Amino acid sequence: MAMLVVVTEAVPPRLRGRLAVWLLEIRAGVYVGDVSKRIREMVWEQVEVLAEEGNVAMAWASNHESGFEFQTYGDSRRVPIDHDGLRLVRFLPQESI
Repeated sequence: MAMLVVVTEAVPPRLRGRLAVWLLEIRAGVYVGDVSKRIREMVWEQVEVLAEEGNVAMAWASNHESGFEFQTYGDSRRVPIDHDGLRLVRFLPQESI
């Protein structure tokens, strides 16, 4: 089990409802929970199927150097990049999204 955080933006209500099945919505579009890897992967499958034009960031605790991992879905100015084995976030110019 590991802490999971999912942040959504402009996603359909049906995805928000699905996320609420496994996670607690602590603020509008912000979900947290302590779930297994299997549930985390199931949550991400739901994101890929239901997010449509919205965007989602999902982060979870891990034993990596940073102490967490993350993945994103959809268009956003924040783009994950790999820098010498460390995942960072690059900001794109406003007009690029």
